[in-house]
Amino acid sequence: MVMNQNTILAGSFLAAALVSGGAHAQPAPLSNQAPASAGRTDVAKEGFQAPSAPVPPEASKDASTLKLTLGGFLSQGNSRNLALTGATDYFLRRSSNQFSALAAVNYGRSAPATGEPYVTTVENYQARVRYDRFLAAGVAAFFSVSARRDRFQGLDLRLNLDPGVAYYFIDEKGHRLWAELGYDLQYDLRDQDFIDVAAATGAGPIEESEVRHNVRVFAGYENQLTDSLKFGAGLEYLQNVQAAENARLNADAALTAQLDQDFSVATTVSVKYDNNPLPGVEDTDVIMALNVVYTMN
Repeated sequence: MVMNQNTILAGSFLAAALVSGGAHAQPAPLSNQAPASAGRTDVAKEGFQAPSAPVPPEASKDASTLKLTLGGFLSQGNSRNLALTGATDYFLRRSSNQFSALAAVNYGRSAPATGEPYVTTVENYQARVRYDRFLAAGVAAFFSVSARRDRFQGLDLRLNLDPGVAYYFIDEKGHRLWAELGYDLQYDLRDQDFIDVAAATGAGPIEESEVRHNVRVFAGYENQLTDSLKFGAGLEYLQNVQAAENARLNADAALTAQLDQDFSVATTVSVKYDNNPLPGVEDTDVIMALNVVYTMN
């Protein structure tokens, strides 16, 4: 796969690598494979959107979990870079009801050469809340709300509302395969500086706000390979129902290794493609990360 122009490397407490798109790259979208819990700092709708699998009442267990992820990278000398990433992930399950909330921040600065000032190259803030209601074995209905602010995508706000249903083809402890189908309402409020630059360079005009109505299809897979090793992957497709050229594809994969009862290391890869991006915005972002995750049960 081809990466974009600007590259930011971010380490965790042990090590981290974060690669983002060009100067106007799409955000490291906040996702949902339980994103923050799997080493990602991308949670705002795209990517993994997995609720916990519905289980028979006799096997159901209420649970609550809070996960914290933090990573950073600092380089001085001939190469000067600073990158920080952090996320929180809260999960609550009571009987047939489930609630999750996630938030993430990605920030990076770099200096092109010795003696030159630092410039911000990555800056986005993301959050998502989701409610699931398990209707029957293998079937769940959900509603999700996510918000993102991204300086380099020209977004003051991107708000997504996502109702839908999920069906589980494989629903076992430590092994799940499922699909989701739903509707996505997207509202974008764009940064005025971004609009002005686009107009000055002849790339505009760009509307200050836009509403898109999309069909959303998602497929997810999770497998507890061993007691300490877990794999997860997700593929999401969003198709605008009013303009066929407005389509997005998001793919995620994660491998998580448990260090002890509280700490784990998660390696993730995320690819995000927009078939019709705004002028000056790259159509593909690739994000790779290695983070340490602390879990409080």
